[in-house]
Amino acid sequence: MSMAPRTDTQSPAPHVADSHDLIRVHGARENNLKDVSIEIPKRRLTVFTGVSGSGKSSLVFDTIAAESQRLINETYSAFVQGFMPTLARPEVDVLDGLTTVITVDQQRLGADPRSTVGTATDANAMLRILFSRLGKPHIGSPKAFSFNVASISGAGAVTMERGGQTVKERRSFSITGGMCPRCEGRGSVSDLDLTQLYDESKSLSEGAITVPGYTGGGWNSRLYSESGFFDPDKPIRKFTKKELHDFLRREPTRMKIAGINMTYEGLIPRIQRSMLAKDREGMQPHIREFVDRAVTFTICPECDGTRLNEGARSSKIKRISIADACAMQISDLAEWVRGLDEPSVAPLLTALQQTLDSFVEIGLGYLSLDRPSGTLSGGEAQRVKMIRHLGSSLTDVTYVFDEPTIGLHPHDIQRMNDLLLRLRDKGNTVLVVEHKPETIAIADHVVDLGPGAGTAGGTVCFEGTVEGLRTGGTITGRHFDDRAAVKETVRKPTGTLEIRGARTHNLQGVDVDIPLGVLAVVTGVAGSGKSSLVHGSIPAGEGVVSVDQAAIRGSRRSNPATYTGLLDPIRKAFAKVNGVKPALFSANSEGACPTCNGAGVIYTDLAMMAGVATTCEECEGKRFQASVLDYHLGGRDISEVLAMSVTEAEEFFGAGEAATPAAHRILTRLADVGLGYLTLGQPLTTLSGGERQRLKLATHMAEKGGVYVLDEPTAGLHLADVEQLLGLLDRLVDAGKSVIVVEHHQAVMAHADWIIDLGPGAGHDGGRLVFEGTPADLVAARSTLTGEHLATYVGP
Repeated sequence: MSMAPRTDTQSPAPHVADSHDLIRVHGARENNLKDVSIEIPKRRLTVFTGVSGSGKSSLVFDTIAAESQRLINETYSAFVQGFMPTLARPEVDVLDGLTTVITVDQQRLGADPRSTVGTATDANAMLRILFSRLGKPHIGSPKAFSFNVASISGAGAVTMERGGQTVKERRSFSITGGMCPRCEGRGSVSDLDLTQLYDESKSLSEGAITVPGYTGGGWNSRLYSESGFFDPDKPIRKFTKKELHDFLRREPTRMKIAGINMTYEGLIPRIQRSMLAKDREGMQPHIREFVDRAVTFTICPECDGTRLNEGARSSKIKRISIADACAMQISDLAEWVRGLDEPSVAPLLTALQQTLDSFVEIGLGYLSLDRPSGTLSGGEAQRVKMIRHLGSSLTDVTYVFDEPTIGLHPHDIQRMNDLLLRLRDKGNTVLVVEHKPETIAIADHVVDLGPGAGTAGGTVCFEGTVEGLRTGGTITGRHFDDRAAVKETVRKPTGTLEIRGARTHNLQGVDVDIPLGVLAVVTGVAGSGKSSLVHGSIPAGEGVVSVDQAAIRGSRRSNPATYTGLLDPIRKAFAKVNGVKPALFSANSEGACPTCNGAGVIYTDLAMMAGVATTCEECEGKRFQASVLDYHLGGRDISEVLAMSVTEAEEFFGAGEAATPAAHRILTRLADVGLGYLTLGQPLTTLSGGERQRLKLATHMAEKGGVYVLDEPTAGLHLADVEQLLGLLDRLVDAGKSVIVVEHHQAVMAHADWIIDLGPGAGHDGGRLVFEGTPADLVAARSTLTGEHLATYVGP
């Protein structure tokens, strides 16, 4: 084979296709962004920094990722687009050079009671196929190993047209499922405490039913009192056996009440369907309180919590059933799968092996596949989502990560950094929203937004290298090398909280005395048993205020004023001064603008096109009727009050004509946690993760308690905000409270009075107490992973 001779001596000019090496954003105005224009290099790792609420997520997720997704959706036919979520074009003038975006955000995995780590990652689906092929005895298809498929069978006549004649044939069918019939695949059964449902000494007319939503003569209570199955004036304790059965357990029955067709159903199945079928975390607070009081959850005695029926548990491969496999720690399960040598299912074993190895590689080898997905922390959920991308052969795509180091010990952050660099080195663009200096340090390019949060943010303060950021003079640059010093003197405890023989999840009989009256920090690598120790052994209740990582739920109509309970004293103050009803000052009640129903905007649905939201012309986006805005308090109407920032409102309600002590107390707490810039009426859907975390903390600070248990309060906080949080924790302790913090941030560890370190590893390699003492002792000893990293952090 001969080669044509080359005559040119110079290297050829670069191909025009290679010139598209930047993502250009021009004039971004989404949320609080103020005409942001930047250029992001492709096939590089770019980190976006800035204080919480400065506009990082608005730029990365709501502008770049959202537009990429919208453009991809537009490549499908109109028919297919009709089944997809409709996305509006972000507020931006030009977006150029976009590639396909894969988003890995912090949204929790669905907390459906049937969702587990295995079902969320497809590992369960592969295991079911494996057992249906190799399991002995053979019991059926993969459905026979699924706890979401019930076994059903039926028979009957079917009518069909054949050859111009109507023919009847007898048909029968059966489906063998793996669902446990007792708990219906949930793994736990619930029993209702009847004394919490009704007062048997009262009649229905006297309000015997005590379930929330069934009191006060509404439709729910009328359904029972007007059903005709029993005398509404007879006390429940005098009901006959049949009346009591009809009241509590009657099957659904159609009937007319007050001329309206309704379905009557016994109280117990009705409550189970309307309340108990929902995820506890998604319930309104008063419903959750009732459920906690009235319902006891116990492990299903029939399947022993495995969710599977006897048939599914009886089929085994090498003496291991699918229930045993799902209960194993994933690192152990990966070893077991590696030991299976069966050529007939080789492709399946390879795919399953890769998925399980990805779990181990990403630092989640300590989980088990039967772990309910709703119990994963934000950081764990995010890493579970990363698993499907680790072995991907795709290149030249844009990966977008939202604080991937949340919930990670300094030891694990190094592994996460390696993964981000590996994705970049395959030729992908990696965009990361991050606060941790360890991850910012590995960036090829840094974009710092700010200078402040909310309306004080939304501009690019710095763009360039990490070295440039250090000397750039921005808030992030100034705090980049901050190091909290270990306390020279620590507070003396006022008492101890004894924990003996703790065995929740992976804890191995831990005995520890947690000191009270001081700042105690519980630390250890991810999966070492920190949350199990704190939440499993210190139940939230009398005197204990627990702030966990569960996400705040709220619609466009929810805002900081409604979430914190601030709106109640404000409405009452307006009502008192003006001599009218408080309900007038709620945009979700009587005061709502009739045109937009208090939303402030009118939505127009355009089928598969993006819906359009236009400001309501009648109320001009103020959400209230014009007549309501005629009432004033301290010279301001209710819409002007909701447009105030927390700092302004704190001053407004602190003195003068508008002085309202109840409102002022809540506003002071919001300012204490660093949310002084938020406006009272800002929809919760527009708040960042860090802002939601602090809003939750401010709300819980109102609860009366002597012991505060905080789960990773630094999640989503900028380096500068961590300092403010430490001040808040100090104020709580100085006020006589005991503060117990589960935390990975070295600044919080260094600031602690006492450290409890769990480990040494994760899963069954953890769950033991490896150190307890002062931070200075931990640094001096360097006997644990935490000690080594803390010693490196505080320096010589």
